[in-house]
Parts: sequence; C-alpha cells; structure tokens
Amino acid sequence: MTSATLDRRSEAVAPERSPTQRMAALQKANEIRTRRAQLKRDLKAGRKSIHPILTDPPDYLETMKLFDLLLAAPKLGRVKVNKLMAQCRISPSKTVGGLSERQRSELISLLRR
Repeated sequence: MTSATLDRRSEAVAPERSPTQRMAALQKANEIRTRRAQLKRDLKAGRKSIHPILTDPPDYLETMKLFDLLLAAPKLGRVKVNKLMAQCRISPSKTVGGLSERQRSELISLLRR
C-alpha cells in the first residue's frame, strides 16, 4: 500500500470516545428508539395521525426510514407503502428528514385520499 492510501484510511476512522461519551450516545440512541416505538404503537392504535407527523416531524424521527414509519400507520401494509412511495418518486431508503417539500406534500395528499 502507498502512504497516500494509508493516510486516507486513517482519516476515515472514527475518533476515540471516552466511556462517558459512549454512555451518553447509548442513552440518546435508546431514548430515540423508545420514542419511535411508542409513536408506532400510537399510530397503530389510532391515537395519533400520520399527517401532522409527516408535516412537521419531531427531531427523533429525522433519521428514521420513511418506509418503517408508514408501515406503522393503520391500513398500510408493505404493498401499499411501496406503491405510495413509488408514486411520489421516493426511494425506499429515504429518511423522514430527507424528504423534499415536493415529496412530503405529495405523500400527504395521497395519504389523505
């Protein structure tokens, strides 16, 4: 290997974290997972609606896959979710926070029908 290859490889390595930083990151990740799970249960039970969530998503949903969020909504299964996302030209790997305004508004209008 050349020294340039070694230099690039060493730049890609994540910085070392202290045990305190690792614990803080784990706590934050656990909190996010817990909040997402609760939201999915609320959607499934009909206690929350998908429209306001998509219109103005909370911070903890920014990195969640849109596909997973839509699956939690009542009456939406894999086939319908795939069809909706294809109609709105949204990639299956798109996150809730990564939606463009066009994609967001198109999806919301299709879900209201």
